[in-house]
Amino acid sequence: MSTASLAAIGALGPGALGPGGRARAATTEMLAGSSSDELSMQTDGTYDSVELAKPAWTLALAQTRVHSFDAKDTKTALKRNLDHMLQSIDRSFYYGAKPDLLQFHEFPLQGWRKWTRKEVNQLSIEMPGPETEAIAKKCREYDTWIVFGAYVKDPDWPDHVLSLTTIMNNKGEIVDKHWKQRNIKGVFPDFELFTTTVYDVLDQFVEMYGRDAVIPVTRTPLGNISTSSSQREPELFRAAAIKGAEIFLRTASGNFSQLDIRACAMYNGVYSSIVNNAVSPDNGPFFDNPGGSGGAAIYGPSGEAVAEARGIHEQLVTGRIAMAELRARNRQPVMHMELYDDVYARYVSKYPPNLWSEYVPTSLEDAGQYVQGKSRWK
Repeated sequence: MSTASLAAIGALGPGALGPGGRARAATTEMLAGSSSDELSMQTDGTYDSVELAKPAWTLALAQTRVHSFDAKDTKTALKRNLDHMLQSIDRSFYYGAKPDLLQFHEFPLQGWRKWTRKEVNQLSIEMPGPETEAIAKKCREYDTWIVFGAYVKDPDWPDHVLSLTTIMNNKGEIVDKHWKQRNIKGVFPDFELFTTTVYDVLDQFVEMYGRDAVIPVTRTPLGNISTSSSQREPELFRAAAIKGAEIFLRTASGNFSQLDIRACAMYNGVYSSIVNNAVSPDNGPFFDNPGGSGGAAIYGPSGEAVAEARGIHEQLVTGRIAMAELRARNRQPVMHMELYDDVYARYVSKYPPNLWSEYVPTSLEDAGQYVQGKSRWK
């Protein structure tokens, strides 16, 4: 794709992007002349991409603390967390390699605690809004892309709590917003996460944004990016790799499997990163280190460690992404679907989709009670 075409994508502006699907729809139409109801994928082993800005670039992971807060303190606490995030951006460029893309963890602006849905809606940010505008200034100041997670409110989804991972380019433009695709239900003993994921409103999501937005791949001059805060579902990442994902930017809050991240890179022959929070003093009702801090890392196409955090405290992890070298040899993952596609077609997931289309839980405990009895398994 030409530089003019890339500029056209950027010229859509934040207001035209929607919660992920709309920007990708525009990109897909430019690439293949298709609508967002079609999948942006090829059937000959290749995949769509745009021209790379440089053959190799520096990815930096900001392993920073989280600081949750009482909802009544939202205004001051959100400002404090934003200031810490902005200071962390400054620190990332003060000395050493200058990141071409700086990635934060799942909730640098809000953290997590057992809020009600009403409280989370109160502390959710708008896009665009003052927080994204402040981050956009840093993108322009340092000529860098920034990726971060946050709770976001969207007028198209009133009362819903959205957990989005946002991709901002070096011009400070919101290039894409990836919804969390699913939460695993039945993990917590007395509650369920009430975040609205793609799976929880699947039919409505597809109607609004098209099927292509369900498994998002954002094609950028740094490479084809897929982000996710979902864990331990390799099928999600295999599907994104089939659609051309070349680097997975993954986030966590408090816990994840290092093997899952490493295997994601190796099985798909691509790059994969993980950014978790650091040890977090004064984090509300939690211990400074609840047992799952640290672990930020970048893995290469063979599952090799490109860079790893040294400890569980705040730090910057940097590594080089040889994207042109990867792209020269990379193809869709090799699979033999005829061996097992009938098994996948017959499989019935434990919980049905669209549960949050029928009812939006008011709290973690309410979500737990609502989900009871809805499993399709014995």
